[in-house]
Amino acid sequence: MSAILQNPIFTDNDKAREWLERRIWAAGRICPHCGRISYSTPLKGEKHRPGLYQCNDAKCREQFTVTVGTVFERSKIPLSKWLAALFLMVASKKGVSAHQVHRMLGISYKSTWFMMHRLREAMRQGALAPMGGAGSIVEIDETFIGRKAGMPIKRGTNHKHVVLTLVERGGSVRSFHVDSVKKEDVLPIIRANLDRETHVITDEAKRYAQLGDEFAKHDAIDYSREEYGYTDRKTGVNVNTNTIEGYYSIFKRGMKGVYQHCSEKHLHRYLAEFDFRYSNRSALGCEDMERADRMVLGIVGKRLTYRRPHI
Repeated sequence: MSAILQNPIFTDNDKAREWLERRIWAAGRICPHCGRISYSTPLKGEKHRPGLYQCNDAKCREQFTVTVGTVFERSKIPLSKWLAALFLMVASKKGVSAHQVHRMLGISYKSTWFMMHRLREAMRQGALAPMGGAGSIVEIDETFIGRKAGMPIKRGTNHKHVVLTLVERGGSVRSFHVDSVKKEDVLPIIRANLDRETHVITDEAKRYAQLGDEFAKHDAIDYSREEYGYTDRKTGVNVNTNTIEGYYSIFKRGMKGVYQHCSEKHLHRYLAEFDFRYSNRSALGCEDMERADRMVLGIVGKRLTYRRPHI
């Protein structure tokens, strides 16, 4: 990692901007105001900063840079430091704290915290094609983390936040912050995110009982009988939830050991961060720089502001 951080894009703002332009505008320079492609002119001269363009469309004629319409828009933090923070986040398996980035990059803690939430928003993926399909196995489970605001700590899990996760073996992961583990909260998410030809593996909870009628196959592990896995003699499939348990191990070690605290308001962004790194992991052939390349494509159209409402 240290060798890669010597890359000029992490120290030179012009190099950082050129790197970003090559990725965001790979198919041609796009005006963020009207959407015209390859129909703009660079503005040069002492009055214009590097990387400023003007749209040539007669109805538009707006000026723009590569950061307009992205999570980087109107930031006073140098673009090179943005890219350094981005790389630190995608290259750290269990995440990196805002305090650590603040110390490494010489940015105030408040600005770093906001910056990292913007980057998590870039990792968050919207409408995606269903996971799984014929021949694919998806493990489903839920976990509990943190404490709901105003809820006293007591036995059980009612005071904790609920996270539902779907992991495709040898593939990607999707996690969701849900209100409860009731089937009314869980099943609609599963139906919306899984292909009907998928082989589903869960625990023995009753909320999953009807999945066998909706998907190609449903196997369940009965933990109440100390059953943690078995091999289906007919198909040779290893029926267990080891993959999803491995994901939760990474997630909880990061949340407890690195971030330590997460409010309910931002939980979905932390989930997006861990999902992104897992879905673009080294085991799938995606190394640090390629992971950064993929993440930067998510910055467009996700500008995030925390301005207080006018009173």
